[in-house]
Amino acid sequence: MSPENAQRLKSLEKVLAQEIRGQDHALPRIAAALKRGELGLSKPSRPRSSFLLLGPTGVGKTETVVVATRHLFGDGHLFRFDMSEFQTQESLGLLLGARLGEHGYLGMALARASEGSILFDEVEKAHPRVLDLLLQLLDGARVTVATGATLDFSGFHIWLTSNLGAADLLEVRHSSDATLERHVMAKAQQAFRPEIFARLSERLVFRRLGFSIQLEIAGKMLAQELEFLRTKGIPVSAATEVLGFLMEKGFHPRLGARPMRDAVERYVGDAVAQWLMDGKEGAGMLRANAMQDRLQVERVELGRGGSWP
Repeated sequence: MSPENAQRLKSLEKVLAQEIRGQDHALPRIAAALKRGELGLSKPSRPRSSFLLLGPTGVGKTETVVVATRHLFGDGHLFRFDMSEFQTQESLGLLLGARLGEHGYLGMALARASEGSILFDEVEKAHPRVLDLLLQLLDGARVTVATGATLDFSGFHIWLTSNLGAADLLEVRHSSDATLERHVMAKAQQAFRPEIFARLSERLVFRRLGFSIQLEIAGKMLAQELEFLRTKGIPVSAATEVLGFLMEKGFHPRLGARPMRDAVERYVGDAVAQWLMDGKEGAGMLRANAMQDRLQVERVELGRGGSWP
């Protein structure tokens, strides 16, 4: 293993913790399984690792896959399939090729990269024939496509996500996290075939995001948005009340962090767009305008001596 790859593995858990909030119980186990796979400690006839990530929407399941894959392999190594689009038997042809000579989506993925991650989102929605294919990937890391070729996916990590039991996590308020996780895991065991469940490296339940965690996420998203604007040559900072305004607009106890991302992009973007349309330039300060229920950018004037106040 090259020194560069070794350093990526060493820093993996730290990177996951920086990017994914509220799931500290799950991230070390994910990082450990990924490390084992990358160090060649998985069985030769299996994927490097395999995961089932359960929990409500917007709590970081898919984002974890994105962050881990980008950190280990760079861009272009994540292949994501939304299983809501594979609910019929005919949809199996999309993955394997419908006619002789076709490679299907899986064949096209392997043509682009020999290692990385394959993500099956909302896997509980897949047709049983698609789940048969998934079992082949988990058991032997090989599938045969319509060209007649047998494809080897032993260089990949396989990820499954599911919202099974998510409603219970959101509705029940007085049970411990451990009790809720056992309940969701039991539902998953009932829903998935035992042979699929048994072949997964890790089966983890992501927890709902409370107010304090979403506040952390809002601060992180705001910082990222301001950094993006700086790369565009728009030096904007944010006053302290902006975060509270965004929490008021974006916090959602059931939908997790997705509404927060939408709120940050919408309200910050609208304020900066108006600032640019008004012909303003130079440094600006983002502030909350409670009367007009929006954010706005105000010009920051240079103090005496040419420094920012």
